[in-house]
Amino acid sequence: MKPEYLPLTHSEIKKKGWSSVDVVLVTGDAYVDHPSFGVAIIARVLEAAGFSVAILSQPDWHSKEDFQRFGRPNLFFGITSGNMDSMVNKYTSLRKVRNDDAYSEGGLPFRRPDRATIVYAHRAREACRGVPIILGGVEASLRRFAHYDYWSDSVRHSILIDSKADLLVFGMGERQILEIARRLKSGQSIEKIRDVRGTTFCLGEREAFYLSGTRTLPSFEEVVRQSEKFSLATKIIHEETNPYNARPLLQYHGKRAIVSLPPALPLDEREMDEIYMLPFTRAPHPVYTKTIPAYEMIKNSVTILRGCFGGCSFCSIALHQGRIVQSRSEGSVLAEARKIRGTVSDLGGPTANMYRMGCAREKALTACRRLSCLYPTVCKNLNTDHESLIELMRKVRCLPGIKHVFVSSGIRMDLALLSPEYIREIAHHHTSGHLKVAPEHVSRHVLDLMRKPSSETFEQFATLFTQYSKEAGKRQYLIPYIISAHPGSRIEDEVELALFLKKWNFRPRQIQDFLPSPMDIATSMYYTGIDPYSGKRIVVTKGEGEKRLHRALIQFFKKENRSLVRKMLSNRER
Repeated sequence: MKPEYLPLTHSEIKKKGWSSVDVVLVTGDAYVDHPSFGVAIIARVLEAAGFSVAILSQPDWHSKEDFQRFGRPNLFFGITSGNMDSMVNKYTSLRKVRNDDAYSEGGLPFRRPDRATIVYAHRAREACRGVPIILGGVEASLRRFAHYDYWSDSVRHSILIDSKADLLVFGMGERQILEIARRLKSGQSIEKIRDVRGTTFCLGEREAFYLSGTRTLPSFEEVVRQSEKFSLATKIIHEETNPYNARPLLQYHGKRAIVSLPPALPLDEREMDEIYMLPFTRAPHPVYTKTIPAYEMIKNSVTILRGCFGGCSFCSIALHQGRIVQSRSEGSVLAEARKIRGTVSDLGGPTANMYRMGCAREKALTACRRLSCLYPTVCKNLNTDHESLIELMRKVRCLPGIKHVFVSSGIRMDLALLSPEYIREIAHHHTSGHLKVAPEHVSRHVLDLMRKPSSETFEQFATLFTQYSKEAGKRQYLIPYIISAHPGSRIEDEVELALFLKKWNFRPRQIQDFLPSPMDIATSMYYTGIDPYSGKRIVVTKGEGEKRLHRALIQFFKKENRSLVRKMLSNRER
């Protein structure tokens, strides 16, 4: 039977014969029923468990009326800004408004408010007083503690304080939201749900006093006043991300306390398969007549894993998807790939080549507090075998009706170098002409702050990729992903990077200015000027003019940058 979309309008509710719905999921994105979209996954998981679910997509937030579209939910409002933080989605690293939104119909901007999760929560409360409000998604996950907000250049409260929501689900959330829905349906009040892993809630000062086993973060007032306290809070948060040994975290905001329980345990292979084999239509709701750019990019992609153990300081994947990689079975991946005709645009995940990798020693895993299994060296307990992944790639490309299978997700080059056969497979069969890789920088000083391997790793990978591409008789190129003005990056570091790019004849057209996202380690460095782990002071580039100079040095080959680069180099020689 052909899958049906979940209701997006009141008329669709009527067609289903429902008098009310159990859950209304509010999202800042257009409704795309594809497993690459978080709301689609949560909706399908709830539906499979027997709950009635409606999607309130990109509602009019100027009043409460749109939030009453489906009537009063029986259980709760689930609220998310969408697949991205709403501020990252709307503004560039120079705080300029973006002229498009990849998650909206036609790519049109301004379909969601700033700080969408907070705004939606207030409107939902106005619309249906007394209905529990549960936050989720990236914006909620990464703003659950006091956090530095780049766009206001200030430290903001936990999003729970500002939204006045009842509960926050952090991480991917399938287990948590199902447990919460079942408890609410059984008659338990939202105030009593205080023991579900992967959730955060607010308590009064007296209630928090009786908690045991928690690790206390510096308070909101302390992190606002003292950079060292903010840096310490960041360090503690990241130390408590291993779900097998993480402790509950507590942070006071005045007389209220934010309590965040340990992350949810990772899904096993069977659970991953069950989620990704739910009856997704794999397409936008028919109400949309124009394309949704984000969907066009991923519509023929297949997710084979989630999570990342790389531990890069500027990345929030581990904070949201988890540091334990969770993989699907070969059979599940093949079944999804069979639904695609022609080209599979991506066979991957946050990092394409971590499939079925992880700690080989259970005892070590339960005790480990390393932030990265790869930096400063590859952990001796890490299983780095690429054979399962190579075999999977071979089987997918041999499926009837499949012409090409590309790998567009990021490849962790230090891992790939441990399996030259994997690089050969990528060069021979899975590159569309250009392969995106992420050296990020080449200066050892900057790479250490990024928690990334040395530039020799990139050089060795590039040499092998070029060799295997020639062997396959293909002209293929690497496109390096570079971050400019990362905390700690000095002008001489950018000059070193420019010389490296010139040596390799790379001319990157797109450079990502460092953008401080909430709760990242690098964001703490940007705000405080301190490396949380060494305690050392570092240089931070903040002015727009300085940022442009950093980018111009890296893109020295652009005509419009030449005079600026010459002037800067001339001044430094004097």
